[in-house]
Amino acid sequence: MALYASPGEAITLTGQDGRLVLYVRQGCHLCTTALDLLTQVAAESGEHCHVRDIDSDPALLERFGELVPVVTVDGVVQGYWRIDPARIRRSLAG
Repeated sequence: MALYASPGEAITLTGQDGRLVLYVRQGCHLCTTALDLLTQVAAESGEHCHVRDIDSDPALLERFGELVPVVTVDGVVQGYWRIDPARIRRSLAG
């Protein structure tokens, strides 16, 4: 059974690459949309969007399962499935 995070839940993940992280899996149309959106938000904020494929890490796969895409800012889940760019911008500014 996958352990799903809720928006705002602090998480600790090994290998996290930076402030803004997008967790994805291959063949996910929502992940493609989220990556386009976060690339724009990252460019506006001067940040870099780090992308992690959950299928390459058993711990991430267990954690997020079918919840992808998942976005974290500073290790805190900010959203999943359909990403709210305004929320991500606020989190990066804070």
